[in-house]
Amino acid sequence: MLCTASVEEGVPGWRRGRGEGWLTAEYAMLPRATRTRTSRERAQLGGRTHEIQRLIGRSVRAMLDDFRFGEYTVRLDCDVLLADGGTRTAAITGACVAAVEAFDWLVMSGRIVASPVRRRVAAVSVGVIGDSPRLDLDYEEDVRAAVDMNVVMSSENRFVEVQGTGEHGTFARAELDQLIDLAVKGLRELDAAQQRALAQQPASG
Repeated sequence: MLCTASVEEGVPGWRRGRGEGWLTAEYAMLPRATRTRTSRERAQLGGRTHEIQRLIGRSVRAMLDDFRFGEYTVRLDCDVLLADGGTRTAAITGACVAAVEAFDWLVMSGRIVASPVRRRVAAVSVGVIGDSPRLDLDYEEDVRAAVDMNVVMSSENRFVEVQGTGEHGTFARAELDQLIDLAVKGLRELDAAQQRALAQQPASG
């Protein structure tokens, strides 16, 4: 997954004149990211891509308490280089790092006084294979999962979004609790990895 952030002057028309910025995301899968070639989405986005973009956007905007950083748009591009399950969760986790660096660059370049980032966000998939709960499902596990769930959480240990489905029926509250606990364990590891990445990489234009 390649996640980049671009800072653009100006905001969408519906936000102009308010002194507020915007943060948005785009998601795309390269044709050979999958086992067989997938056609590029040129004219119109497919339903899956549109849903994933909305999820990434909602998740990264949860990093901010407000948008009062002036009329700048931070555009996050999340491109799948190799798909093996969990691309939407990897996109959120990587996009968070890119967004933090973009706002740090805005501060360093004197365009804004302080970063509006108040927390980081990360995401991970969990599921049930047979009777076994699994963390960070790959493609082979995902297609066999009886329960499939994506969990997005902030560095403040508060949930941004939980998407869970019983793929072939229902699942018990005890299974849900077990999966949430497993997701939280993985998300704390991802948050630590984000902190290490940000400590190693100075913001750039």
